[in-house]
Amino acid sequence: MPDRMFTRFTIGLFAALHGINKKTLMWYDEVGLLHPVEIGENGYRYYNYYQSSTLETILQLRDLGVSIPDILDFMGNRSPAALQRMISEKINALDEQIRQLQILRTALSAKHKSLEHLQTIDLEQIELVQMPEIPLITITVDKHTPIETGVELVLRQARKHQLSRLYEGVYGSMIPVTHLMQGRFYDYTAMFMEMPQADDTKALHVRPGGLYLRAWCKGTWDQIPDRYRHLLSYIKQQGLEPYGCAYERGINERVIDTIDDYITQIDIPVKKYT
Repeated sequence: MPDRMFTRFTIGLFAALHGINKKTLMWYDEVGLLHPVEIGENGYRYYNYYQSSTLETILQLRDLGVSIPDILDFMGNRSPAALQRMISEKINALDEQIRQLQILRTALSAKHKSLEHLQTIDLEQIELVQMPEIPLITITVDKHTPIETGVELVLRQARKHQLSRLYEGVYGSMIPVTHLMQGRFYDYTAMFMEMPQADDTKALHVRPGGLYLRAWCKGTWDQIPDRYRHLLSYIKQQGLEPYGCAYERGINERVIDTIDDYITQIDIPVKKYT
């Protein structure tokens, strides 16, 4: 009985054994990854059993996303250390991909919950909510800063923290409570983007956790000053003390056709008088 490593397989059979098509083997031959052991007088390509392990190694590396040049380099210098190094690099890349997917899933889950709430929201309601401490990317703005410029700047900062799309995070504007109490309702000082997955929060603004007054305002931003006046009156009546900054963010901009339907969520940190 002949040695199995020298048993010849036609290109069709060899491809079928490994779950690929003949064109893939022909391409691997063309780029120099895997040549047939023999080409018959009739032009047929033949492979042997020994080449199975070589092909499976190539297929595994391709499944890992390794480029053809890198596989060629590895196949020309195969060793346990070289394969371990290549696999380690791919593990690190997968870990980063998983991290990015977790960030995206968190953002989508929050958006899903927000949209569910949006369909039942009472825009006249004012409520007190407990909010967790959240790190924020912030950029300084003033009342003369165009919103497009603010968004561009905050997104540029977000990219430094591996957040490249606005849909991946919650963003909005900040206005000091002292400005509100002075009637300076357009005197914003910062734009922000939430970074709940931030690895290093030292360089970020941290929105304090605790009790917040939450309300909504529907319509253009011209409607917001009147809403703030109402909220400040409510805060005084309820014996609350506002502090820090109010945080504004749009909650339905992706599902409206006109700015008149825009809904701004307002969160103001408050303390109860003792």
